[in-house]
Order: sequence, then C-alpha cells, then structure tokens
Amino acid sequence: MLNHHLQQQKYLSKIKHQNHNILFFAIMANLRVYVASFLVASLLVCCANAQLSNNFYSSTCPKLESIVRSSMTTAVNNEKRIAASILRLFFHDCFVNGCDGSLLLDDSSSIQSEKNAAPNKNSARGFDVIDTIKSNVEASCNATVSCADILALAARDGVVLLGGPTWQVPLGRRDARTASLSAANSQIPSPASSLSTLISMFSAKGLSAKDMTALSGGHTIGQARCTTFRSHIYNDTDIDPGFATTRQANCPLSGGDNNLAPLDLVTPTGFDNNYFKNLLAKKGLLHSDQELFNGGSQDALVRSYSNNEATFRSDFVAAMIKMGNISPLTGTAGEIRKNCRVIN
Repeated sequence: MLNHHLQQQKYLSKIKHQNHNILFFAIMANLRVYVASFLVASLLVCCANAQLSNNFYSSTCPKLESIVRSSMTTAVNNEKRIAASILRLFFHDCFVNGCDGSLLLDDSSSIQSEKNAAPNKNSARGFDVIDTIKSNVEASCNATVSCADILALAARDGVVLLGGPTWQVPLGRRDARTASLSAANSQIPSPASSLSTLISMFSAKGLSAKDMTALSGGHTIGQARCTTFRSHIYNDTDIDPGFATTRQANCPLSGGDNNLAPLDLVTPTGFDNNYFKNLLAKKGLLHSDQELFNGGSQDALVRSYSNNEATFRSDFVAAMIKMGNISPLTGTAGEIRKNCRVIN
C-alpha cells in the first residue's frame, strides 16, 4: 500500500513538473513575441519621428561646417548680395514640400524644375555657389552629405558673414528625387501678398505670424527687381512719397523689369534691424514688406524689433531653425545626391 502511495506521488510530481515546463516555455514564447513586437513598434515610431540632429555628420564628415563656411566666405567676398540669394533659395526650397533640395533640381525628362516657377524664374540665384560647395564637400566626404543640408548651412553662413547671428543648424535631411513646379507656383508668398495672406501661407507650413515677421527681417539684406515693387511705389498709399519718388527713378512704369533696388535702403549688405526701422518710416520696398506695419496685427512686433535688435536676432534664429524643420526627408527616404542638379 505504501509502495503504491509513493509511486502515485512520484507520478503526480512528474505531471506537475511537466506542467511547469509547459507553462515556462509558453511564457517564454509569449515573451519573445512581445519583445519582437515591441522592437518593431519602437523602430516604426523611431522612423516616423526621425529628428534632425546638430551632430549628424560629426563622425562621417567632421570637416563639413568648415568646408561650407570657407566656400561661403569666398562667395560673399566676391559678391555680398549672394548671401541674401542663398538665404532666399533656402526659404523657397523649404516652402515647397519641405527642406529637401528640390529647388536645386534642373529640368529633365522626369522633372519639371521649380526654377521655372514664377517666384523663381529670372530671380532665384546662387545655384553655382551650392554646386561649388557640394563639389568641395564631396572631395572630403563622398556621397555622405545631402544638398538640402548644404543649402541649410550655406544660408546660415551667409547671414553670419554679413554680421547676422549664428546658430547650430540641425542636420540629417536627405534629397528629394522629384520637384513640384505647381507647388512652387502656389505655395511661395508673392511680393503683392496682403498681411492675412502672408499669415495664412506661413501658417500652412507650421510657422506662426511671429515667425513670419521675424523671417521677413531677412529682407534687411539683398535686392529686389523692379517688377516686384513697381505696383507698390506707383499705386500704394502706405509709402513715404519721397521714398517712392527715389525708387521710381530706377523703376519706370514700363520697362526696366530687372533693375534692382536694395530691400533695406540704409545698410543693404549688413544684417541688422534697419529693415524694421524702414517699415516704421513707410519705406518698405515691397507691398508685402509694408503690410507688416500698416495698422495690422504685426505693428507692435515690428516696433519691438526696430527698438531691440537682440530680440529680432533671437526670434530670427528660432524661426530659421523652425523653418528648416519643415517636412525633411530622413532615414531611408529620398537620397544623397552626388550632383545637386540631378537625381542619382
């Protein structure tokens, strides 16, 4: 009887042990599935929220920033206006499908270049400077740095070289394999824009009215063509009469479309807050400039920037970083172009 009882206990113990093993393996199997699912989910979240980084090329192209700065120094020493032209390229690139270098692409059998859009045709310039920088970067770090990132760095360096503020440019953008002529024609604000149009077009890109006014301060450098300000100097009433007469001397009612005038008549090649002081004096060159100070919602901010250059510089930097973050291609999206004008 005792022997039978012992055998029964051994049998029950064996069954219990087997059940424990089955349970253990089941738990482990479920755990492996959970961990695998978690890793996949984490990877998807990571890639969906890929962020730009200040030190993206620190190991793959450590000399990048010095190469861009050196190239831009040469270009600006040769022609100060080029700093404003590069800044404008960056703005026009970011406003069309994000900061992806699409503006740099030439026409091809598969691409209608954004260079032919109304806001860019006969006015967008500085492409040769970007080509030179790209060539210099390629010589140091082959097929590593995107044209989109080069443009972002060049825009910053142009501002700095004309006395403006500096900032760390978040990097890691990749280049688009396509362009959008139609978006370039419809999404870049025109010099004839009203304040409400400017605010809504910047808002569509995730930029506030404050960002828009700060970024407009980029017009403290550079020049504009007669065709962009003719209507303002002949037809608008929110303009100083003496200033209008001065500008009319080089911008006739007809002809002379490409004659140039400085966007800031005081210090056209110096990055400062005189642009905002000009607006207070009703001496904004473009209709869209003077709209920022014309009895509307941005008057107080324009007055603040005109009185406090440090505030303007700080807000300009914040807005530039924010603009540079508009829909960048990251991870495996897009490509790293070898030549900024053509897809690989």
